Amino acid sequence: MKRDGRTLDHKTLEAIRRMAVERVREGEPAAKVIAAYGFNRTTIYKWLQAAMQPGLGVRALRSTPATGRPRTLTARQESQVLRWVNGRDPRQYGLDFGLWTRAVVGELIEQKFGLTLGLSAIGALLARLGLTPQKPLQRAYQRDPEAIRRWQREVFPDIARQARQDGADLFFWDESGFRADTVHGKTWGLRGHTPVVQRPGQRQSISAASAVNARGAFWFCTYEGALSAARFVELLERMMRDQQRPVHLVVDGLPAHKTALVKQYVASTQGRLTLHVLPGYAPELNPDELVWSHVKRTGTARRPLRKGEKLRDKIEEQLAKLQQMPHLIRSFFKAPSVAYILDC
Repeated sequence: MKRDGRTLDHKTLEAIRRMAVERVREGEPAAKVIAAYGFNRTTIYKWLQAAMQPGLGVRALRSTPATGRPRTLTARQESQVLRWVNGRDPRQYGLDFGLWTRAVVGELIEQKFGLTLGLSAIGALLARLGLTPQKPLQRAYQRDPEAIRRWQREVFPDIARQARQDGADLFFWDESGFRADTVHGKTWGLRGHTPVVQRPGQRQSISAASAVNARGAFWFCTYEGALSAARFVELLERMMRDQQRPVHLVVDGLPAHKTALVKQYVASTQGRLTLHVLPGYAPELNPDELVWSHVKRTGTARRPLRKGEKLRDKIEEQLAKLQQMPHLIRSFFKAPSVAYILDC
């Protein structure tokens, strides 16, 4: 097996050189020694010649510091750059851009250290610090981190405990919309020639609501138009007709979910249905969001409708198949953002 010495660090290479020369001096054949280390056959003779230099001996086999232009920033300054960039917003430092780019990092370095680095040098620095360009997740500034923490550690555990005492099923609810003229994802094509995907010229749209629980149960229903309070009550009635046990239902803060009409219907169920509202602007806490993400990544949304096909039929077909895969539904509850549910 051949070994590339460039893949080894300097201390390892130095140790190999010293051991190889010592073995040859003790009587082993040079070709056998170098073969044992996996290096080129002629390499051992260069090491032996170097070790024969007067006044140096085996000291000639020592590793020497690599030459090259020294880094502009010290190790301490580079660590400071990592602390500035990782998890922070450029606007916290008075910069007028909300995303970290090489140019923005360079501007901050110049502002803080009085040093100017080229874009290539900044890119190499960021890579060395373990930072990579990524598409950021979006979070509304109205989010309340304390409310989210309280939901995960106090409110939801109490809900789960109450559901167990009531002998009830605990579901998470969410709605989503689909359009036939929307194409998700990318396709390959020649540079400069944008590929064309055929889709229906007539616009079709449909909305769907679903509810999931950690045991893999999945209920869904499609409907047309926007979600009003009356429509929400209608959907809740349809869902409850399929339930044998009481239901604790977690919903988001959509206005239609919190109207007097909805509260009146919930009261009329005499405890069979209880609603709980998630903290505002925190969709990642709802595992049903992961269901819709999966549907739009893998299903009808990725396959444009053919002539004569109806969007509603295709969406209902896909959701019906998902209903038959409880193992997939359960897998959504293992995502880090909703791991708090299984902890209760």
